[in-house]
Amino acid sequence: MAGARGILVGADGSAPSKVAIDWAAREAASRNVPLTLVHVLTPAMMMMWPEVAMPPDYTRWQEEQGQEILHAAAQVAEEAAAGLQVRSEMPTGPTLATLIELTGDADLVVVGSRGRGALARGLLGSVSSGLVRHAHCPVAIIHDEDPLMDRPADAPIVVGIDGSPASEVATAIAFDLASRRGVELVAVHAISDSDLIESPRVDYATLEQKANEILGERLAGWGERYPDVRVRRVVEWARPANMLVREGEKAQVLVVGSHGRGGFAGMLLGSVASSVAQAARMPVIVARKP
Repeated sequence: MAGARGILVGADGSAPSKVAIDWAAREAASRNVPLTLVHVLTPAMMMMWPEVAMPPDYTRWQEEQGQEILHAAAQVAEEAAAGLQVRSEMPTGPTLATLIELTGDADLVVVGSRGRGALARGLLGSVSSGLVRHAHCPVAIIHDEDPLMDRPADAPIVVGIDGSPASEVATAIAFDLASRRGVELVAVHAISDSDLIESPRVDYATLEQKANEILGERLAGWGERYPDVRVRRVVEWARPANMLVREGEKAQVLVVGSHGRGGFAGMLLGSVASSVAQAARMPVIVARKP
């Protein structure tokens, strides 16, 4: 069942936020769901220097600024997808906790890789990082670098598959994306040191053959559901994160599970998903279970 908020996207007036809103609007139009713009107001008591009294009109100024940000965000969304149903919300509270709560009623939450306070280009902002760990729905991290390919709309969707429950969710998202966008799906499986630990007496050729068989089994059912999607398999000896980032440079979207086979109960974000979300240049969807 679709979430009432459809696709949720944070708006803070930053350049990365505008790129995220543009991407979110196009994705919402493709899915035929509403787009919900959210700008969170932080109470004065939660600011950096709570002992310093705020001006009496601070709250009104903050609300006016928020309305301006949401108005500008709505214009970005309308330019990206004319006629799209766009809603705006301006709740008050701690930014990350408020957004996490709102994701409980969304199909996807979209954020820029960095907010207004971000300093290092190679690091996720605190809100983006927090959402990929705690959101109640899949999270799209939109990096604002220019695409590496000439025709990004024709580039494939890349998904990492390792047989874990999280990668099953990622596979579902990836097939849906590839079908709606009419592009190839590249299914990536990396044979790494963990495979050798699980099968210490198996030679390389046998392990590679087994990996191809497992990948084929994981894809079989999805191919029947999406006969229009052409699938290309890539199996290599490589570190999973490095392989995904490399393949992702040739993709329009990279989809990964929130944690893989190396995860354990209660783990919030796997090392592969974290590394990919940090290092990828193109949009990344971290497939968290609703």
